[in-house]
Amino acid sequence: MASLISFAAQLRDLSARRPGAPAVTCGESTLSRSELDRQSDLLAHEFRRLGVGVGDMVTLALPNSTEWFVATVALWKLGATPQPVSARLPRRELEAVVSLADPVVVLGVDPDVLPDRLCLPIGYRPPDPDGPVDLVDVVSPAWKAPTSGGSTGRPKLIVSGDPGLIDPSAEAALLFSRDGCLVMPGPLFHNGPIVWACFALLHGSHVVVLPRFDAEQTLAAMAEHRADVVYLVPTMMKRIWNLPAEVRTGYDLSALRVVWHLAEPCPPWLKEVWIKWLGPERIYELYAGTEAQLRTVITGHEWLEHRGSVGRPTGGEVQICDPDGNVLPAGHEGEVWLRSSRTTPAYRYVGAEARVRPGGWESLGDMGRLDEDGYLYLGDRAQDMILVGGSNVYPAEIESALNEHPAVQSCAVIGLPDDERGNRVHAIVEADASAVSGDELIAFTAERLVAYKRPRTIEFVSSPLRDDAGKMRRSELRRLRVASDDAEVS
Repeated sequence: MASLISFAAQLRDLSARRPGAPAVTCGESTLSRSELDRQSDLLAHEFRRLGVGVGDMVTLALPNSTEWFVATVALWKLGATPQPVSARLPRRELEAVVSLADPVVVLGVDPDVLPDRLCLPIGYRPPDPDGPVDLVDVVSPAWKAPTSGGSTGRPKLIVSGDPGLIDPSAEAALLFSRDGCLVMPGPLFHNGPIVWACFALLHGSHVVVLPRFDAEQTLAAMAEHRADVVYLVPTMMKRIWNLPAEVRTGYDLSALRVVWHLAEPCPPWLKEVWIKWLGPERIYELYAGTEAQLRTVITGHEWLEHRGSVGRPTGGEVQICDPDGNVLPAGHEGEVWLRSSRTTPAYRYVGAEARVRPGGWESLGDMGRLDEDGYLYLGDRAQDMILVGGSNVYPAEIESALNEHPAVQSCAVIGLPDDERGNRVHAIVEADASAVSGDELIAFTAERLVAYKRPRTIEFVSSPLRDDAGKMRRSELRRLRVASDDAEVS
């Protein structure tokens, strides 16, 4: 039988075993295991003084930093739940999230931003306690509660169904090694980076977090710290691949065992060049929602035999259904429905309702198909589908084709109103317009896409269309452009 202990107890044990070992690095700042333990003790003591207790939420509006880990561990030590958000969240969205979470404290926000809440600014340091810090061992009933705006743009909390417990004798999760090193270039307010960074820390790996993603700095961190695991999203993979070959191959990655990639569709051509570069034995892809009903995993070797797949499910089942809920046979595309094998809920929403049907099946809104061997192939989100002259067009397919062009840094495809076809395919492209023209890009897609799927119009922008977690909101991009067109007409 598994012997479970609290996250706090696990981190204390790791500190006692190797107190001077690095726990977390971000930029020029590194905390050893003992320093992380001590600093989180002090902050936990202060949080407790401010009224934080078991089961309470605390909103963390902190950038990638060692401070983020100190705060997260401090909350686990009180049995509370970290509720991370972007440090750059607009005030209105922050207010909406805080209204849902109802946190005891908001850390990383100046008090005048949310005058009705107890706020502590970025860089807050608790006062020295009068005596020794005495913390009893407790367990967080939910170890994290990240947010998701989803397709609607309205925030919701996805509160983990798992408490802050770990079996220290179990095999390390996510292919981490004891005393290894994870390089994490993703933002710590998104679920994937939270899960990878926290479980690497809990399994005794040194977590090296970039302040923000930079292609060459990611490689430099992997080489400097002898990382054996790295977390990436395909947007990062493309930017790394686009580095000059002498730069990309100039870093020593010999310690690297595992490249995890997830969070957005990976164009097959991009996956293929990474497999050729680093070897299929190092490349792993995972598909799962923040809701964690189940996950699929595929290795590089498997992918070469099932090109384009995200793997087979573990911890549950997958069905593909038509709009009426009828199960479709292998090879037919429909909505992806998931059923967990867990005996307890994997999550609960705050501010939203799950999309469910009888029998314990849930949908995250993805489209896809299964092959005869049970491998899942994802299409696009159902709500992002564009109806063009009666034909279904999925943006991810067009974005994949555009991303093959070396001048394209990122792109988003949306449907805009069209009197003749209902919608026209419109591509928003991050690229230097002096390096490539819209006509060139349309001609480039003509070699890869049937006519009705090709963009009819191209718009150039200078800023990334996906964030560092690989996320974007096509619905918001469309809303802004439709509103602009309406304003011009009026």
